[in-house]
Amino acid sequence: MTRAKNVVELACSECGKKYDAAVEQHLCSCGQPLLARYDLKRAAATLNLGALANRPGTLWRYEEVLPDGELVSLGEGMTALLAAPRLGGAIRVPRLYVKDEGLNPTGSFKARGMTAAVTRAKHLGAKALAAPTAGNAGGALAAYAAAAGLPAVIAMPADTPAANVMECNAFGAKVVMIDGLISDCGKYVAENKDREGWYDVSTLKEPYRVEGKKTMGYELWEQFGGELPEVILYPTGGGVGLIGMCKAFDEMQEMGWIGTERPRMVAVQAEGCAPIVRAWVAKKDSAEFFANAATMASGLRVPGPLGDRMILRMLRQTGGTALTVSDEEMLADGKQLASLEGIFAAPEGAATVSAARKLAASGWIRSEDRVVLFNTGTGYKYAEAWGRALQE
Repeated sequence: MTRAKNVVELACSECGKKYDAAVEQHLCSCGQPLLARYDLKRAAATLNLGALANRPGTLWRYEEVLPDGELVSLGEGMTALLAAPRLGGAIRVPRLYVKDEGLNPTGSFKARGMTAAVTRAKHLGAKALAAPTAGNAGGALAAYAAAAGLPAVIAMPADTPAANVMECNAFGAKVVMIDGLISDCGKYVAENKDREGWYDVSTLKEPYRVEGKKTMGYELWEQFGGELPEVILYPTGGGVGLIGMCKAFDEMQEMGWIGTERPRMVAVQAEGCAPIVRAWVAKKDSAEFFANAATMASGLRVPGPLGDRMILRMLRQTGGTALTVSDEEMLADGKQLASLEGIFAAPEGAATVSAARKLAASGWIRSEDRVVLFNTGTGYKYAEAWGRALQE
């Protein structure tokens, strides 16, 4: 199915420079990410709670505010929003919910970004796709590339969890293992993409992964009956999910769905890789590269996130905050999440439990707040980390 043109233009997230969305675009000339813009007045004419009641249970139910192209979909989105009363009682957050992104295809929220990015890349004539990954994004890209009938090249750190490597190979992608961090994998893709003819699907280096991930914000609004929670805790590596949800809230306001109120956004990082938290504490507008990054939560091991300026700006605009948790804390709280609520989370998702515990103890989270923790992936993809934790 090919849909009407939705994306009106692309605009730089920093300087505002406009770009033609009808051709392949990546970063702005100033080096910052581009964001898709829509005719939201037109979208609002057909996109509302009443219309959504009769639409398919995937993220493409919000088609008016998603990129154009023949859909490459594996049934992603509309993941469960689960009340977590027992865990909430244990960490003193009585109105606690978990949005379980581990229920997506390939087991993580990365499926959201890749369905949108691959749909658009194929529409724009891409012949091969490539991206660096700390794990889950690679599996998602490999799966959606396979569904699109396109080859994919995945550059991964040598210590990427085995499940991620296996799934990429199973989907037929070319896997390149690199000694180093995701930043080193990014250099590999950047140095080879022009010569090899790859369409670069790196985080925020194309405008459409953020579009798929913003649907997490739309789903929260729908699942809360046309309202938004007071607090959202999000594990933040590249930060595209956080950026996307804030973009969704701005679009909702422009369509008249909500007012100026926003959930207080919380960026949760690992102690061993916390460029956003370090910048937040120092009250800076951008983050510095985090040297010697180390955490077993591979999705949080992003030492130099390209979206740092947007993340920090959105935390300020929503009255949010940023904090770190240790690997030990996230594993202990991941076990508690599993045993109390039956949710087997990735370490990144478990980190939000630890963060919520700290923010409740300090009074930053209030007893009346509806608090949503994002589990961004399934624990089944982290056999090595969980194996160590469960032996302790």
